[in-house]
Amino acid sequence: MTYCVALRLDSGMIFASDSRTNAGVDHIATFCKMRVYEKPEDRLIVVLSSGNLAITQGVINILDRHVHATPDQPTIWNVTSMFDVATLVGDALREMQRRDGAALMQSGIDASANLVVGGQIAGENQRLFHIYPQGNFIETSDETPYFQLGESKYGKPILDRVLTPSTPQKEAAKCVLISFDSTIKSNISVGLPIDLLWYPKDSLRVGVQQRIREGDPYFSMIRQRWGGGLRRVFGELPDPDWLE
Repeated sequence: MTYCVALRLDSGMIFASDSRTNAGVDHIATFCKMRVYEKPEDRLIVVLSSGNLAITQGVINILDRHVHATPDQPTIWNVTSMFDVATLVGDALREMQRRDGAALMQSGIDASANLVVGGQIAGENQRLFHIYPQGNFIETSDETPYFQLGESKYGKPILDRVLTPSTPQKEAAKCVLISFDSTIKSNISVGLPIDLLWYPKDSLRVGVQQRIREGDPYFSMIRQRWGGGLRRVFGELPDPDWLE
């Protein structure tokens, strides 16, 4: 399984993904689920993926193949809006589903996949989209400034309680890492390393890109202090007086 989070803030965007693809007592594999397309001063685009790994790898390969397209063919490198980028990603997902979806389903394999694509192209504002398995998509709003993929339920409460578009980027990154810690704590199918990218609005280039591995000092500190803080606050809450 997987867990990915992407935020659209007033100051920029944060993308984060775990890298676990299989999990079990004797079978754990990892694969990076973040793909970055960067052309400084022109565009910065990030794609996060979850679901059937063969399908999502195929989508990325279709997007990468377009590097060699003719100048008049729309590609992730020459379209003029993030809406067009989302359309290209949705089309690539449909192409993979047409090619492999039926065969996978006949074998009892789930062929579904979801992607998040976000970033900024020169001449327009930063934008963030969730691409559904059918290739259609929706965009974030001020009321819902983030998207999650995969095992979203365990890490959602902290995002809902803390995040707004005006949240400073450092606080938002801290919130995202707590969301990942909560998910990893409750689900073995999500695990380190975590790939995290910060994009400053209007910069049109990567701000910070970090891979958080087991033993990372900051993540270990968050894990310890967040767990201890929850237990402390829980202990300070009064017991229900009607349970006598």
